[in-house]
Amino acid sequence: MKNLFSKSLSSKRLAIAFASFVVLAALLGFSYYEGSKYTVALTLNGQQKVIKTHANTVKEVFAQLEIPLNSKDYLSPSANAKVKDNQNIVWKQAKQVQIVQDNEKKTIWTTAGTVAELLKEQQIVLHEQDEISPKPEEKIKSKMDIRIKLALHLTLVDGGKEQQVWSTSATVADFLTQQGIKLNEFDRVEPSLSETLQKDGVINVIRVEKVTDVVEEPIQFAVITKKDEGLEKGKQVTVTEGKQGIVSKEYEVILENGKEVSRKIIGEQKLREKLDKVVAVGTKELDIQVSRGAETGTEFYVNTTAYTAYCNGCSGRTATGFDLRANPGAKVIAVDPRVIPLGTKVYVEGYGYAVAADTGGAIKGHKIDVFFPTKAEAFRWGVRKVKIKILQ
Repeated sequence: MKNLFSKSLSSKRLAIAFASFVVLAALLGFSYYEGSKYTVALTLNGQQKVIKTHANTVKEVFAQLEIPLNSKDYLSPSANAKVKDNQNIVWKQAKQVQIVQDNEKKTIWTTAGTVAELLKEQQIVLHEQDEISPKPEEKIKSKMDIRIKLALHLTLVDGGKEQQVWSTSATVADFLTQQGIKLNEFDRVEPSLSETLQKDGVINVIRVEKVTDVVEEPIQFAVITKKDEGLEKGKQVTVTEGKQGIVSKEYEVILENGKEVSRKIIGEQKLREKLDKVVAVGTKELDIQVSRGAETGTEFYVNTTAYTAYCNGCSGRTATGFDLRANPGAKVIAVDPRVIPLGTKVYVEGYGYAVAADTGGAIKGHKIDVFFPTKAEAFRWGVRKVKIKILQ
């Protein structure tokens, strides 16, 4: 019995010893396994994380973490790089975004953190007048739409006043709204409101006004002539003085930028009737024409010139009071009364029968001036020496 107990005790000791060995071996194996792992510092989308891993490559590290990699992602070192102890791995997940710039769409992948970083990455430079949505400080999100409107330089002429402006509007109508410009009923815009804005374009707002203008205008009187046999031919006497009438006219006036461009009469009212002028015109003929008569008088030669009733300094009336302008067909000569007395009838070679009825400051001695109704005839006569005969 004693031997049996001793054998049983020995078997228990042996089992305990074996179990202890197994546990120890397992502890030693686990310690070795854990001790053989690499310590890796990860920066994942800006978040810090430290792990221990048996992965051989960076790709295997992300597989262990169940993080899918995209070829557009930023990864340093590369996916196939060997893992080292105390290694730093940086990963930025790429996001797909759409950039819409002046109606042109472009889809890209980016690892930028904010809209501002994306603009820098894409080398897009914005100016103060440009518009972007969302704002530059906004964080990038997957499938985000980024809309950019580049401002256009424009010249705005409003009512004739010019200024330089920048605008992100698409059409002329949008531009006017953005600028706070209101159009009145008759105003017009060039180019039209539906036109698309062009770089360095000119937007001309023409301010149109319709106004009413009332003006008093004169009505000119007519001159009525009546023949009078009691007056010397060519003489005129005013019987009734003329007087202008007055009419009030109402106009519709179109003004563009303050300047009149058209005027249309829309109403008229007489305020005073006109009074025509009446003039009596003499028709009585004077005995100024010379008949041939007897040609038995004295003959001699004289130097001659010619003149008209409208020459410089001429009044149209002779020294004897005869109106040459009213009687252009008269045959008259100007003489020196000391040689040929006024009223003498003469015959002038090349001119015909005439009456000495005028004088002149330059007519001295044996010199006469013959009258013609026109300058052309006087010029044709010129200066010549002729024979004259005094008629008895």
